Amino acid sequence: MKLNHLKLVGYRNYKELDLDLSEGTNIFIGMNAQGKTNILESVCYASMGSSFRTNNDNDMIMWNSPGSSITLTFQRHGVDNRLEFIFEREKRRKIIHNGRSIRLKELIGIFNVVLFSPEDLNLIKGAPAERRRFLDGEISQASPSYYGDIIKYNRLLQQRNYLLKNIRERKAEASMLDMWDGQLVECGIRIIKKRLEAVKKFNMLANLMQRRISTNEENLSIVYSLKGFTDAPSAIEEKINMWYNEALYKIREEDIYRGATSIGPHRDDINIYVNGIDLKSYGSQGQQRTGVLSMKLSELEFIRSEQGEYPVLLLDDVMSELDVKRRSQLLDFIKKEKIQTIITATDKAYFSDDSSGVFYSVENGSVKYIDRK
Repeated sequence: MKLNHLKLVGYRNYKELDLDLSEGTNIFIGMNAQGKTNILESVCYASMGSSFRTNNDNDMIMWNSPGSSITLTFQRHGVDNRLEFIFEREKRRKIIHNGRSIRLKELIGIFNVVLFSPEDLNLIKGAPAERRRFLDGEISQASPSYYGDIIKYNRLLQQRNYLLKNIRERKAEASMLDMWDGQLVECGIRIIKKRLEAVKKFNMLANLMQRRISTNEENLSIVYSLKGFTDAPSAIEEKINMWYNEALYKIREEDIYRGATSIGPHRDDINIYVNGIDLKSYGSQGQQRTGVLSMKLSELEFIRSEQGEYPVLLLDDVMSELDVKRRSQLLDFIKKEKIQTIITATDKAYFSDDSSGVFYSVENGSVKYIDRK
């Protein structure tokens, strides 16, 4: 995956930006609030059709502009592609791929990225929803059908929860849950099985990265945790079908009382261990940061194993969050694997004089090439 050109019009603080990108490392240097992250946001938006900073597309339109656009030209498996996103205030955005209008579900998997931002350092310490989002985002890029199952499951879950509330208020019969439960279990099992398959790969890949970053001192393991499942995690695949049906029925009365569904993929988690120690509860800050870095690098390898090529790597101001050793390990990995990368940073000092890459300065929505000679 190679991003060749990015064009922004009326986007955030960019009246117009035409940018050719190197197939290697692209480093954008500037103070805060100058527009560095806006570049990353636009590239990331092209992958999943959503921003990692806002839920409102209008926020991405320059304050005095009626609309904005993002246009990318890129190569996927050597084939030229073009993606365009058009935003108009109070109107539905348009997505155009190679001249044809497409829907969001058709977008997923066309252009792949991995984003690493300071917020990702909470991936281990944060709530289960953050780890589910991490897992679902990467699987969806590799498997658009999985993204479709997530959308369907969430719709079924919403309908079941609405019915639970009606039953609690005696506006519906409990027997009506049978129809929804069957559909929910069928879709939920597909999601769980795909997650289990992905976690196996992540477990292997993240451990390889952890050993590399820690110079073979630490082993990292990732285990899928099924809410309410009390047997050994290794038994999930064998027992999931029977267990899910029975568990959902047994907890029905409690769900009616709560007006919400208490088990299913929307309540599951992944547990992360280093040398057998729960990283969230007992890992040091250094171990947690190494663990997050290992997981983000394993995302790259996971997508390559599924899609046959690396995605574009986006690093949003993470250099200041990593120590010298971790920065060096990260940059060495990028260089060795020849991964196209876009990095934002506030200080050029984070990069040694012999660091390879193309440097740009960003100031008040203006991007200029830095000649390092």
